[in-house]
Amino acid sequence: MPRACGPGRPTKVSAVITRMSTLFLRTLRDDPADAEVPSHKLLVRAGYVRRAAPGVYSWLPLGLRVLKAVEDVVREEMSAIGAQEILLPALLPRDPYETTGRWTEYGDSLFRLKDRKGADMLLGPTHEELFAQLVRSEYSSYKDLPVILYQIQTKYRDEERPRAGILRGREFVMKDAYSFDLDDDGLKAAYHAHREAYQKIFRRLEVTYVIVAATSGAMGGSASEEFLAESEVGEDTFVRCLESGYAANVEAVITTAPQPIPFDGLPQAQIHETPDTPTIETLVQWANATFDHNYGGHDTLKNVMVKIRRPGGDWEITGIGVPGDREVDMKRLEAAVEPAEVEILSEADFAANPFLVKGYIGPKALAANGITYLVDPRVVDGTSWITGADEPGRHYVGLVAGRDFTADGTIEAAEVRDGDPSPDGKGPLVSAKGIEIGHIFQLGQKYTDAFEVDVLGESGKPVRLTMGSYGVGVSRLVAVIAEQCHDEKGLRWPRSVAPYAVHLVIANKDEAAITGAHELAEDLDAAGLSVLLDDRKASPGVKFKDAELLGMPVVVVVGRGYANGTIEIRDRFTGETTEVAVDGAVDAVTAAARG
Repeated sequence: MPRACGPGRPTKVSAVITRMSTLFLRTLRDDPADAEVPSHKLLVRAGYVRRAAPGVYSWLPLGLRVLKAVEDVVREEMSAIGAQEILLPALLPRDPYETTGRWTEYGDSLFRLKDRKGADMLLGPTHEELFAQLVRSEYSSYKDLPVILYQIQTKYRDEERPRAGILRGREFVMKDAYSFDLDDDGLKAAYHAHREAYQKIFRRLEVTYVIVAATSGAMGGSASEEFLAESEVGEDTFVRCLESGYAANVEAVITTAPQPIPFDGLPQAQIHETPDTPTIETLVQWANATFDHNYGGHDTLKNVMVKIRRPGGDWEITGIGVPGDREVDMKRLEAAVEPAEVEILSEADFAANPFLVKGYIGPKALAANGITYLVDPRVVDGTSWITGADEPGRHYVGLVAGRDFTADGTIEAAEVRDGDPSPDGKGPLVSAKGIEIGHIFQLGQKYTDAFEVDVLGESGKPVRLTMGSYGVGVSRLVAVIAEQCHDEKGLRWPRSVAPYAVHLVIANKDEAAITGAHELAEDLDAAGLSVLLDDRKASPGVKFKDAELLGMPVVVVVGRGYANGTIEIRDRFTGETTEVAVDGAVDAVTAAARG
């Protein structure tokens, strides 16, 4: 596991000393009204970014330096595994995405437009199609393979509810890489190389993260893992087993199904009058008051009605059966049926289908009316349930799966809870929140099949290439680092991405001190350190607050001690302050800046 925020390597040498008196920067004392999370508040207050529209942000000088520093780390590690950088257009034609079905699958999240001739275009959300077409047009022999291509480029997704500043925007910078290989062994090697490269990237950026099993979603393919930065403000919930190290996004958790139970000897199902029991809670209360048995929600079968629309198809009503002590997790349900859309049935839908009696829906009416019925993996043959009898105020008791009803299949849709057994059987699961910062896929031949990406093999016969896809959220990483590296005073950038290695504050109006501060800045610049010089005619208090807010790892103060031949070095991470002699200041600051 990578270490938390702390010392790292310094940023690259600046071409000139940046003076705050001329820097395009305005800091704010108050949080922006629309900011919900610390990174959003601090990046705006510190003048790193500014909102242009919902989910769309401008990068100002300091923010752009951090963004470019993250890009540099990503580039270096991609180059280390032999990847080659290219740049594809963000404005794309419809046809390739129509070929793969993603013109429809992406739904409302796709930015669509027409050119002046009426041709459909889109702003690229991801580029598998274009990379596959490019390799098909350029390569024709097995001797050309393998190859890894990547780009760092702005992507566009029309988020319904953009939030948290640059954490979830409609325009964002992403590194997407694609491997092309002759066989699955080559794909696995490329996948492993990217996995290792990503760990090095996040280690250098000092991000605390976890690797979790994930679903492939609209991307397609087989093996898939996410890199999640641990954060309480994360939108992704993942679970892990502390005993074994197993970790997975909740959408990817596979429920351990119990063994089927023999039917022999089980009593016949009975319909009971259950007035005023439309909820699981009231149904359990009735059961415990009626029978000499300690019933719980897990003994009931809840049937949640949804409608599902597959790309190009019509809405189809579907029943989802889960143990009554669990809710249907819409994220898990959506992942299970992707790329289809899912909605909960509306009142109008219930009115149009009177056999669906709200609060009393059971498997029998669903089967009788041709409704697809999918159940949780725990609903195995021989399990006995209390469930709806499809009439108001009536329930079945002892309805047995496999004997009295048969589902059309199973589905991973029930919520995953702390304490559930880990799929590897080695302990309980615990949940946490995370922010997705990377995702790697073994795509296989989904896209090379779509575009017939073949080369002539060593045997003289065509070979269909196999692909991998590997993404890193570059602009999102800036926010993630800010989330993990801040305190109540402001940002605390790791040395690897800090806009400047040293923030030099002139806190003395004496001309000799001012001259000495400028000379020190020049000496530090000559020593290879990037320097932000606060030469403004502002009070020391304002300057110190801004220095804490901006978050450079080392703050040097030329203040009252200068008359006695000393300056202060402040460590933004530890808060420690050290006085050093002016004569040895360059060496002392250099040592502090380089950790």
